[in-house]
Amino acid sequence: MDFYLVALFCIAITLHNIEEAIWLPEWSQQASMFHKPVTPGEFHFAVIVITILAYLSAFYFFYKPESELAKWVFIGFLGSMIVNAIFPHLIATILMKQYAPGLLTGLFLNLPINTFIIVRMFQNHYITWKELIISTIAVGSLLLTLIPLLFKAGGKMASSREPK
Repeated sequence: MDFYLVALFCIAITLHNIEEAIWLPEWSQQASMFHKPVTPGEFHFAVIVITILAYLSAFYFFYKPESELAKWVFIGFLGSMIVNAIFPHLIATILMKQYAPGLLTGLFLNLPINTFIIVRMFQNHYITWKELIISTIAVGSLLLTLIPLLFKAGGKMASSREPK
């Protein structure tokens, strides 16, 4: 895997997560159908942890490309971020007739960059459709399970820092 591809993935997910960190907590206050209301402290903690996990997956794969675990986690992140651009961001924007934070960076950074990386991996016969689908479902499910726990931890951390 070329370093520039790892760097592109990291840049795309970082910009996407920054967009969400800025606008999603406020948006979530009225978007109960797609996102439970979340405070900035809860969301910022969760998005930082998810971003760190994405970086770790990318660099683990870069330094240990022979590791099946590294490959599966990285392509799972790639696939999950592609799905994330469509659901919830695009679907929420369409159904709510209101911009869902993360849509632009999801569609114009994560979707093309991650698709490009996956296509390159297919061209190099490094992954199969089965691996992509299973790893996307596994990592996506893990992230969906982890996010509410991170929100809870972020909320506890934020409330512990408030003046009493």
